[in-house]
Amino acid sequence: MNEINTKSPASTVKPPITNIGVIGWVRANLFNGVLNSILTLVVLALLWLTVPPFIKWAFIDSLWTSTGAECQAIDGACWSIIPANLRFIIFGFYPHDLQWRPLAAMVLLVALLFYSQDRQHWKKHLIYAWAIGLFTMGLLLKGGILGFESVESNKWGGLPLTLLLSVFGLTAAYPFGVFLALGRQSRMPVIKAFSVVYIELIRGVPLISLLFMSSVVFPLLLPEGVTLNKILRAQVAIIMFTAAYIAEVVRGGLQGMNRGQYEAAESLGLNYFQTMRLIILPQALKIVIPPSVSILISAFKDTSLVVIIALYDLLKTTQTTLSHPQWMGFSAEAYIFVALIYFVCCFFMSNYSRRLERELDTGL
Repeated sequence: MNEINTKSPASTVKPPITNIGVIGWVRANLFNGVLNSILTLVVLALLWLTVPPFIKWAFIDSLWTSTGAECQAIDGACWSIIPANLRFIIFGFYPHDLQWRPLAAMVLLVALLFYSQDRQHWKKHLIYAWAIGLFTMGLLLKGGILGFESVESNKWGGLPLTLLLSVFGLTAAYPFGVFLALGRQSRMPVIKAFSVVYIELIRGVPLISLLFMSSVVFPLLLPEGVTLNKILRAQVAIIMFTAAYIAEVVRGGLQGMNRGQYEAAESLGLNYFQTMRLIILPQALKIVIPPSVSILISAFKDTSLVVIIALYDLLKTTQTTLSHPQWMGFSAEAYIFVALIYFVCCFFMSNYSRRLERELDTGL
């Protein structure tokens, strides 16, 4: 009998090529059954019918630097509408020679948002940074002091106005919604009744009705000679509307808390405010991060409804550009540009919420 050579390595049998690599992934995920195979072929056919024509329209037959008259002679996209009207789309009727001020305000706002997304920066100095930043942004937009030329708010428009309504509206609506949620669970009849009536009333009407009320009806209720800025009235309407939806989401998080959490707080001798601030709200708000962000994203997109009350936000300035005879018929290009701006902002909010969930996850 021959001796077995234990030193020679055994030959390794590799899996079939159809089970590994790209081919294996395609077979396991796209063609792993009759139904999935049919759906894959249908989707591929739809992509074949839509993607090549879109690429041809958007990139091959398109014009990027031309006049409206030159665009009329082609079948592709006229992206020239964006660079030719970019300053008006972004800044609206803000004085041309002062448009560096809203640009600086937007850069400062974005810088504060990026700095605030790191939880290690959630300290007292961040409050001071936001206070100084908000004052600086208001000074840049409004002016009137420190040598800055005053600019009336009716000239504010475009992207700065959209960011103003959304960022400040969402920032004020969230704590207001938390207070409403706590009020709805309060044992005080007056506070509870007020919270219930407010939430149900606001949630029962569309945002556009509140905007009309703030723009048309509310000024009629003011004393003669007293007026409020239209932007401020729209801002209040957005805050009121968003806070009602936030309140219901937060209330769901509060109801999901275990009774043992309250009993543990009582055993430590904590009062109601300490219990809510230190134990209940941090856990409840962590639970409701996904639905809260969904509401905030919806509210951010709903700020485009202020176009109904003649505020020149980003959507309104785009519509005004399309009313120019030279650029009529190129609405697809303009709205794609606006959609990309909204998408970037919403994607940032969604991505940050997922990261915050991972950081706060305790594995319980």
